[in-house]
Amino acid sequence: MDLHPAIVKTPPLALTWADEAATEAFAQGLARRPGLAQAFIALRGDLGAGKTTLVRHLLRALGVQGRVKSPTYAVVEPYELPGLNLWHFDFYLFGDAREWEDAGFRDIFASSGLKLAEWPEKAAQVLPVIDLDITLVALPNGARHVTLVARTPTGEGLLRGPDTKAVPV
Repeated sequence: MDLHPAIVKTPPLALTWADEAATEAFAQGLARRPGLAQAFIALRGDLGAGKTTLVRHLLRALGVQGRVKSPTYAVVEPYELPGLNLWHFDFYLFGDAREWEDAGFRDIFASSGLKLAEWPEKAAQVLPVIDLDITLVALPNGARHVTLVARTPTGEGLLRGPDTKAVPV
């Protein structure tokens, strides 16, 4: 993972997902993007905003079978697919940077594979550069307001494919 990527100037992308089906459709589109297998995606939002739901749909779209659970208490849940390693982090209870080293997270982030992190602000002092930042806000009608920010060329590639169309479906 490149710790000093080029600066990107792609403006944030704002979306509204009307329901869970829209979240699933977005995840399926994202799963098809080149570069995803080496990305670090941060998921932000209050409790109940839909972060874990998005991760579940993305992992399913990538082919993960079986239970996909929130790693709130375990901090990380690993998944292996043929040719792809995935790690789903939840830093909600993360409180001590020493945990980073003790748990081997430096090694995980240095290895190849997709890293998805909920509550990245709780571990900001030790995390590498985020490729794609996704912020979810639950609306009173059950919809989600979503903001996507590419922070690296990898993140920019996730938002814009070879056809330059934005990822939303």
